[in-house]
Amino acid sequence: MKKVLFSLLAVLLFFSPLWADYKEAISKKDYVTALKEIRPLAEQGDAYAQYYLGMMYENGQGVTKDYAEAVKWYKKSANQGIAIAQGCLGCMYTEGTGVPQD
Repeated sequence: MKKVLFSLLAVLLFFSPLWADYKEAISKKDYVTALKEIRPLAEQGDAYAQYYLGMMYENGQGVTKDYAEAVKWYKKSANQGIAIAQGCLGCMYTEGTGVPQD
């Protein structure tokens, strides 16, 4: 049991500085830095990173605006149960942005 708790603590301590840097970059609207930090997390399956990457593609923040790419990342996040990603994905389908209108 102690090994499991220690491992969990080690993982949290390892990733918390990265998360803090990402949040700070977003709050400062430093999307280039945010993108560098968030893309690897999103590619590794982090649901919130996938949502934020989708948001960045939808709004053209640090990347060229690309609705199809936004939909791709929103879907990945939504499939993991992230409600805000599900809502964004629903809006994109409602408006027909990056996907056929449905």
